Amino acid sequence: MIVKVATSSHREAFLLKTSQNRELFDLFDGHITCGDDEDIKRGKPHPDLFLAAAKKLGADVTKAQSCLVFEDAPSGVQAALNANMQVIWVPDVNLVQDPELIAKASQVLRSLEDFVPEPFGLPSFE
Repeated sequence: MIVKVATSSHREAFLLKTSQNRELFDLFDGHITCGDDEDIKRGKPHPDLFLAAAKKLGADVTKAQSCLVFEDAPSGVQAALNANMQVIWVPDVNLVQDPELIAKASQVLRSLEDFVPEPFGLPSFE
């Protein structure tokens, strides 16, 4: 399984924000798409970011729900849905959540620690 980071942050800002966690982000082996990459024409909630990231991984973006996105922002959830991808929403508890968006997300979790991979065809954590 290949994992990729797709962030709407510009690359310079991403590198600054993640500088204290380089060992974690090095695990992505360069699989990072940023909002200022040349193939990103429109930001979230448009699907450009997620479609570009999936294409770079070799995923078939024409196949419905071939990718699983983890998102914290409503615009990112909508972008994943607009890309026809499954989306796990881990919303900021301090923000009001749109009930329509909750209904459209594949799952809504309080924490990434609550994620169970098997229903998505992924291997167990154990």
